[in-house]
Amino acid sequence: MYYVYVLRSLKTSELYYGYTSDLRKRLKEHNQGKNKSTKYSGPWQLVYYEAYLSQADAKEREYHLKRYGQARTHLKRRIKHCIATNKTF
Repeated sequence: MYYVYVLRSLKTSELYYGYTSDLRKRLKEHNQGKNKSTKYSGPWQLVYYEAYLSQADAKEREYHLKRYGQARTHLKRRIKHCIATNKTF
């Protein structure tokens, strides 16, 4: 199983999009500063994920979320309450 996920920085409220085959491990890596893209904005909180059987499908979805504003905007509308900065999980 492969996962496309959205993290929200508890420090800056920025969002990060990624994909992985081990969601728990990857979240832990983000929070330990092992990813240079997210190192300085942690701690991170998982706010959304999608599961895929195919790695290619997950990778393509992540690509669209990172590169195309329309895909990102649509997803943000769907999860607007999950990414609100005043929410605590």
